[in-house]
Amino acid sequence: MKGDANDPKALIREAYRIDGITEAECRSIFMDWALSLPDGVEARDVIPELARRHAEADPDHPMSLVLREGAATARPPARRGGWRGRRGRSGEDGR
Repeated sequence: MKGDANDPKALIREAYRIDGITEAECRSIFMDWALSLPDGVEARDVIPELARRHAEADPDHPMSLVLREGAATARPPARRGGWRGRRGRSGEDGR
């Protein structure tokens, strides 16, 4: 693991090191970061820690804006559609 449990590929950390990075590039990196989180780790739970770690030291960086927006708009996962959403707790399909 290049990074840590909150930033497994160190994508967020590296974004702060790129001179002249744009907000659009930060959004793309953020999406890649969110998709690379291990199973069971929710972005909405991790974003505040990443913001404390990076955004407080560099509040004007484009990634800081993306992290703040991510924290403000993160929602709990919605019910899954299809058969996964209909399965009961016992693993039955609910029919």
